[in-house]
Amino acid sequence: MVHSMTAFARTEEAGSHGTLIWELRSVNHRYLEPHLRLPESFRDLEGAVREALRQGLSRGKVECTLRFAEEDAGKSLQVDSLRARQLIEAAQSVAALIAQPAPINPLEVLAWPGVLVADAADPQALNSAALKLFDKALDELKNGRGREGAELARLLNERLDSILDEVAALRELVPQMLAGQRQKLLDRCAEMQAELDPQRLEQELVILAQKSDVAEELDRLTTHVSEVRRVLKAGGAAGRRLDFLMQELNREANTLGSKAFDPRSTQAAVNLKVLIEQMREQVQNIE
Repeated sequence: MVHSMTAFARTEEAGSHGTLIWELRSVNHRYLEPHLRLPESFRDLEGAVREALRQGLSRGKVECTLRFAEEDAGKSLQVDSLRARQLIEAAQSVAALIAQPAPINPLEVLAWPGVLVADAADPQALNSAALKLFDKALDELKNGRGREGAELARLLNERLDSILDEVAALRELVPQMLAGQRQKLLDRCAEMQAELDPQRLEQELVILAQKSDVAEELDRLTTHVSEVRRVLKAGGAAGRRLDFLMQELNREANTLGSKAFDPRSTQAAVNLKVLIEQMREQVQNIE
């Protein structure tokens, strides 16, 4: 199965110390390019997150955002006695330098940063929970990329069917178009009341047939279609291979257009180029 590079995933988990939320966004890119947005207290996760992305994905620009809504309700407040004592001693030292110092206000001491603290969550436990939740988000992202990849493969196969229809129709038309060119040449000679050496006529028709011979291009188109189907079925990181095959298909369609000698063959070449361009746009999103 092929995978798209476009997907979104969101996972959320509420615990005793707050709620963890991961959001992952993935879009097409030539290489794997992760962008991480983590709270400062979760910076230690960056290496593990990057490695998980490297193991799970081949290509795509992936934005990973972690949010942590800390839960304050129900937490007991504690006084850092050592810090409070140090603060009071410092205040008393300053008060000794003042003639009439104001008394120390206990509420002001409690308001000093670091004196009054709530129960702190275990950082290691929080990191472990966040990493486990990230794995779930990554699985959800990969599943989304897989679903979209399956849809892209279906659309590509539909256009491959249309290409084969154009090729088959053109194969049948080539003898008719050559016969039509022969008749046009004969009619022109008759209108000009000119006598044409039959041998010379046959030579001219042979040259025309050689210049307009598209059997090789039609065979190559059929071969490339088979290879595209094989790559789609094999799955994996197929985007670059498919992009190369789109270039080869387009090359054969251009050659057909340059050899066209009948409006029907010209139209067939145009139809092929339209189908190939539609596929090329879809292939840009495949991993």
